Amino acid sequence: MLYRRLLPPLAALIAAGVGLAVGGDALPLSQVMHALANPHARDVAHTILWQLRLPRVLCAALVGAALALAGVQLQGMLRNPLVDPYLIGTSAGAAVAIAVALAFGIALSFLPALGFLGGLGASLLVAALARRGGGIDATRLILAGVAISALLAASVALLSVLARSVSFQLTLQAWLVGSLAGRGWSDLRFAVPYAVVGAIVAIGNIRALDALRIGDVRARGIGLDIERAQWSILGSATLLTAAAVSLAGMVGFVGLIVPHLARRIVGSDARALLPASAFLGAAMAIAADAIARSIIAPRELPLGIVLAFAGIPIFIIIYLRREQRR
Repeated sequence: MLYRRLLPPLAALIAAGVGLAVGGDALPLSQVMHALANPHARDVAHTILWQLRLPRVLCAALVGAALALAGVQLQGMLRNPLVDPYLIGTSAGAAVAIAVALAFGIALSFLPALGFLGGLGASLLVAALARRGGGIDATRLILAGVAISALLAASVALLSVLARSVSFQLTLQAWLVGSLAGRGWSDLRFAVPYAVVGAIVAIGNIRALDALRIGDVRARGIGLDIERAQWSILGSATLLTAAAVSLAGMVGFVGLIVPHLARRIVGSDARALLPASAFLGAAMAIAADAIARSIIAPRELPLGIVLAFAGIPIFIIIYLRREQRR
């Protein structure tokens, strides 16, 4: 079992190595290692690695890990393997905030912060609509998430249709399809605190996630405060998803697929499942971003498109295997 737990971090490490090496200008592994070991060097390889690739690989790792942690928590809370982090309205809220900002000519440097605030606000609205008594009703959460996300997506589409500026439409499109182009150390510094807080809360939710697997009634019977656990899980998932959206825009499938892959490797125990999901999510996002910026270099494919082409076949395979076992 120990070797299985080592597979996710190993996958993340290999993906990071590939992400640092590939791109418009491929770097041999020896140059990558030399540049990493000599951060104060001033050669071309050092500049490419430290100013461009390393921050971008770290951004991709944060996006993948955050979405995977959010997904595994929401799937555990709702006991629904088809739940995605974006179900709680975070991505749609971020898209509306960014669309409005672009329409009013706000500087691009403010977009990540505004996207975060918009995503957080939308998630809080969904949670308020899903509230029943002191807790969150799972069915209401799903219905409210779908309804609010659809409304906000329609609002973004309306703004895009009404806008006459080509630059507005192109920038908005980049956020809607998801991309890490141009992301650097400053963007990473903004998102890290929220992702770290969300991850710490997720670690605190481990006992609750294991208890919720056996059902609300039994979980309450062993002393779990269901309402408090639900709000804690939703708060963690919101922070993690908003941090990811502020960096990469609306990228999908990571939070939906990675928890399934992690369960196949380490099982359903949350103590192993959460770190495995984080590492596998990071590996998936780093690998997808490496493909996005190298397959048609010097141009880039949007990260969301690469993840969709990779994620849909994996999801279909997982779904068909689940059906065969029934």
